[in-house]
Formats: sequence, C-alpha cells, structure tokens
Amino acid sequence: MKFTVIIPARLASTRLPNKPLADLGGKPMVVRVAERAAESGASRIIVATDHADIAAACAAHGVEVCMTRADHPSGTDRIAEVARALNLAPDEVVVNLQGDEPLIDPSLLTACASRISADVPMATCAHPIGEAADVFNPNVVKVVLDKAGRALYFSRAAIPWHRDGFAQSQQALPSGYAPLRHIGLYAYSNAFLQLYPGLDPAPLEAVEALEQLRVLWHGYPIAVHITDAAPAAGVDTPDDLERVRRHYPG
Repeated sequence: MKFTVIIPARLASTRLPNKPLADLGGKPMVVRVAERAAESGASRIIVATDHADIAAACAAHGVEVCMTRADHPSGTDRIAEVARALNLAPDEVVVNLQGDEPLIDPSLLTACASRISADVPMATCAHPIGEAADVFNPNVVKVVLDKAGRALYFSRAAIPWHRDGFAQSQQALPSGYAPLRHIGLYAYSNAFLQLYPGLDPAPLEAVEALEQLRVLWHGYPIAVHITDAAPAAGVDTPDDLERVRRHYPG
C-alpha cells in the first residue's frame, strides 16, 4: 500500500539536549530513524523540523526534510503542516513516527498504515503486557478494544480491571487475562490529519494526559494493530542513548 512517513524532530529536550542529532554509529539519530522507516516500504519519508541544524544533518545524508513553524503545540500539528505543503490527497495515509525511535520495527509502520480505511481514519499499535508491574504502572498506557479491534479507551490505569483475579493477588497476572500496552505510533488519513489539530481538547484527555483520547471523545474510531512482542524502547534519557548505541557500533 502507499503511505508517507513524516518524522517530527525538534532539538528541544529537557532530559537529552540535541537528541535528534545524537551520534549513532556515525549518523545522527534522526537519520537512523529515517533509514528504519525506509525499510517499511513507505513511498516517501520526510523529516519535519523547525531547526536548521536538523535540516542540515538530514540533507547531508540524503534524507528529505521540510521546515515547519516553530510554534506547533504538538508533533501532530507539525506533520499536518508538512502534509499540507506536500499537497497530499485526502485519502493518502500518513504515518507519524517519532524521531527518537531508531530501533522501530519497520513492519509496524506498514501494519499500522494498513489499518486505515474509509471508515477508520486513524490507527495505532499495541502489544500484550506480560508483567503485573506494568499493568499498575501509570507510565505504561493501556488500551482496551471492541470486537472489531478498535480502541474503546486508553488509560494510565489498569484496564480492563480483573475483579476476581486482582482481589486474590496483584503480584501476578490472572490466568487468561491479556491486557494491552499502547505503542505510540500513529497513522492517519490525510483528511483526518488536517481535521485533527482543530478538534477541541477533551476533558478526558486533560485528566489522563493522553492526546489520543481527544479522537475517541469526538466520536472518531481508532483501529489498533496488535503485535506479539514489545518493540524496542525509544530514546528519552542518556541511559537510553547508550543502550541504543550498542546497536550502532562506530
């Protein structure tokens, strides 16, 4: 299928300054992310940035880049601006891949993009949770689905709550209980991507601090692709960077 990957990248990072330009085996991280995206079969990969240093690094390695405004409130707004600049057709699929995911499985991008249809304008991914500690960790976002594989709700709480199983113990997952962890990868139809930044924030979004709840609150479906294994973690801290560097020896 045809889809475009747009990678929002900004230099601002409180925990890891200049993160997109961090060296991974001789190339900036954002370039490594673009290289992974290219393995997905995407028709086009573009880095969306507001900083000249990122643009220059991408150009030096043959990665297409698009300069954007600096005042976007979110990465979604940034990729929407790029999609408009590219004059993408309303039904074209756009994948939003964060610029700090140099170990992303390219097949996840393809699978996520394939869930977009005339009836479902947005898609994301999830994987089964195997540890009880993750179920109760508010930094691990959970999702529950309907029978068609569409999101019913996203939460930092333990959902679905296994009433009888957790009444006996919260140290291990009850038999047959299969909660899902949300993976922060998104695909959109371009028509919906252009509409999304104009949606009013939702009360649930503010409570949970989860932007995707805005979509459900306004009545739009989100398809969820389930992958068996947890993807490699992205880069948020210096320790994360050192972990990822072991995959890209200099």
